[in-house]
Amino acid sequence: MTDLAKEAKTLGKRYHVRGHAPPKAMSALKGLLYRQKKEEFWALREVDFDIQKGKTIGVIGPNGSGKSSTLGLVTGTIYPTTGYVKTHGRISSLLELGAGFHPDLTGRENVFLNAAILGIPREDIRKRMDHIIEFSNLHDFIDMPVRNYSSGMYVRLGFAVAVEMNPDILLIDEVLAVGDIAFQLKCLDRIRQFQRQGKTLMFVSHALQTVEEFCDEAFLIHHGRLVARGDPADVILQYIRAYMGEGGYLFTQEFGTHEVEMTDVKLRNEHGEETALFQSGRPLHVDIRYHAHKRIENPVFGYSLKTGNGFYVFGTNTQLQKQSIPALEGEGAIRLTIDPLTLMQGNFFLSLSIHSWDHATQYHRREDWYPFGVKNELGSEGIFRLPAAWTPTQSG
Repeated sequence: MTDLAKEAKTLGKRYHVRGHAPPKAMSALKGLLYRQKKEEFWALREVDFDIQKGKTIGVIGPNGSGKSSTLGLVTGTIYPTTGYVKTHGRISSLLELGAGFHPDLTGRENVFLNAAILGIPREDIRKRMDHIIEFSNLHDFIDMPVRNYSSGMYVRLGFAVAVEMNPDILLIDEVLAVGDIAFQLKCLDRIRQFQRQGKTLMFVSHALQTVEEFCDEAFLIHHGRLVARGDPADVILQYIRAYMGEGGYLFTQEFGTHEVEMTDVKLRNEHGEETALFQSGRPLHVDIRYHAHKRIENPVFGYSLKTGNGFYVFGTNTQLQKQSIPALEGEGAIRLTIDPLTLMQGNFFLSLSIHSWDHATQYHRREDWYPFGVKNELGSEGIFRLPAAWTPTQSG
């Protein structure tokens, strides 16, 4: 009996992309007089991996990197050009909006259709139908043709069917991002239930914080190749730094008059080593070199922190901390020290700024510019370490 849920060897998928279409006037002679040029495109190439039963795998990477192709090959909706995938256990998937649904059939009829495709007896689905309708919250729409469904309704029904099939392996693409927040939380709660039951899950997501929170392991795919796999926090940090990195992150902003500008920034640990990975409860030092192109009186240095999904964690500046900074002129340096680092675990983004005392002028601001990771050895959960003490008291 194998402990593997999935294994893939030299997996690859090649597509032929045609060149420009012939002019409309010649469309009747297309096959005879005009030959379209074919170009090869490898969506995935020479990928090897195995997935242990009961593990949750998050697949991350830039758009067009091959993430969805990976899930399509694993679930069997796409056939590989090279290599193979072996599955050990019954699989259910939610890969794209409306996948497996017939637009002219009602939601109820499509549930039976999906069950038939998966080889599940009609009587079993009849018993589960109330659960599916309840989970999807489509009571008033279940007997409506799905061509009239919104994208959110598609996702609600698709996910409800996928989880109610009680698969050994559940595969989910980014479609969960389409649902409203209440349904997303409902889905994540069901994913937790699957994990407790020892099910195997694999999902593609751009929500890095969700991958870090829910996954045992992360796969990083780029240009059709599996370039990293391992602990989610480590792989996510590698992804952020290599592909979204300093100055290249999707939401990074840089602005200001540049009368004073940051010329170099280094993040260092308590040993003075430059790093992007820090231990919770230990110091984090930020060494900032700057150049003032003119004399600036009463400058204010500030910083803020956000989680990987954009949640604002904390921010302050030298003015709020009642720390006066001498006038800036020419080259100089300043160190920001956060000691102890009370963040618990995860990936975070550091923003830095230099502005005037009256806040009227931003000299230089870099928003979400410096990614770093935090690990802890306590086993506690959450974003912050908070001091706590338990003291026995007399009842009453």
